[in-house]
Amino acid sequence: MDLLVPIVQLVQIILDMYWHVVVAAVILSWLVNFSVINTHNQFVHMIWSTLRQMTEPVFLKIRRYVPIVGGLDLSPIVLLLGLWLAQLYLNILIVWMVN
Repeated sequence: MDLLVPIVQLVQIILDMYWHVVVAAVILSWLVNFSVINTHNQFVHMIWSTLRQMTEPVFLKIRRYVPIVGGLDLSPIVLLLGLWLAQLYLNILIVWMVN
């Protein structure tokens, strides 16, 4: 069982990195929607496109079950909550495997 701990920790690192990607995508979408930054800039467009490619497929799956409420897209919140719960479960799993 102790051999699985590094694998679970690697999964935790990946989930943590994806958490940051989701937060960056949300912040960038706010900046684009409020015209703080312009997607006509090639660098901004490249980052925007990359973040959307990494998050939109998951957001679309969540949007099937959680509709947009009052113009507010709740899919990032649901995804972040799911990532948090997965990390919590993995922490409990690590403690269980070590003991």
